[in-house]
Amino acid sequence: MSSAGIGEILAGNLPDATLEKCAEVGVQNARLNLPHCSRSIMDLKEEFKFQTSAILIAAGPSLHRNNSAQKILRSGYSGLLIVAESALSYCVRNGLTPDFVVTLDPHPKRIIRFLGDPNLTIEDLETDDYFRRQDLDPQFGVNELKRNSDLVKLVDQYAPQTKVAISSSASSAVANRCIQSGMQTFWWNPLYDDYDDSSSVTREVFNINGLPCINTGGNVGTASWVIAHSILDLPEIALVGMDFSYYADTQHSQTQYYYELIELVGKEKLAEVFIAIENPYLKKTFYTDPTYFWYRESFLEMAQDAPCHTYNCTEGGILFGPGVDHVPLDDFLTKHS
Repeated sequence: MSSAGIGEILAGNLPDATLEKCAEVGVQNARLNLPHCSRSIMDLKEEFKFQTSAILIAAGPSLHRNNSAQKILRSGYSGLLIVAESALSYCVRNGLTPDFVVTLDPHPKRIIRFLGDPNLTIEDLETDDYFRRQDLDPQFGVNELKRNSDLVKLVDQYAPQTKVAISSSASSAVANRCIQSGMQTFWWNPLYDDYDDSSSVTREVFNINGLPCINTGGNVGTASWVIAHSILDLPEIALVGMDFSYYADTQHSQTQYYYELIELVGKEKLAEVFIAIENPYLKKTFYTDPTYFWYRESFLEMAQDAPCHTYNCTEGGILFGPGVDHVPLDDFLTKHS
């Protein structure tokens, strides 16, 4: 069996595995978050009704390699800046003020790090090397307590100017951090499964809070894009940092799901799981893992029917295909500055 075959087979099993992993905690968090859900994500439409374009910033490694923030700042771009929570640190460090942040993942300890964790301890760092190990944001892996403390202050500084589209699945730690920092919260539900099934998790969560249910494609970047076109009706959306892959010089140990993949196939077969994909626009080959491959395939399937013009301005990664125009970020900025 080829390496691509193994990776794609694993990717095909991920929707069911993700539902099994996230459903129970998602329902629990929806109940815990209910007292905070005074505004739904539908209220964001009124906030941004005059906007016609957005740049969606996810946390792929291309952000740092391409200096995307400086390109946006230099251009004078005045459309919406929509930021996945994992890219918030990159944005505020570089002087970009998000119009709104999107957060989805229910992890009880990791996601709050992207917002600055006021309660982070050395014991937390000793038990989880997630941020030290990865290539997502080099700033997170060095002098972690100091970096985290600086991020807490930065997010607190930017929070009053920022709204957050927060999923009911978010942990109480993330919800409280958003609220206490001064962000305005606008709530929604992830689409876990088929709402029309009377026993579905999605229907259970909707019955708890009555919030809109959004197809996330399994990740916060795709969820942000769906919100941009389905809730805000934005006709033109540029993607930045939407890599869904790793650069060829990235060690396997720096990939996001390294430990999970070793648990699945063993260290001796790890290399067989990764999938190499050439980006024909960049004439460069990247590699991806089963989870990112699933995200990519889901996005491309959704993009073909999306009521918007999607520009991939990442200048890296593997997101190309029908429904997505692959263009340099500077070209999009020139058009919309």
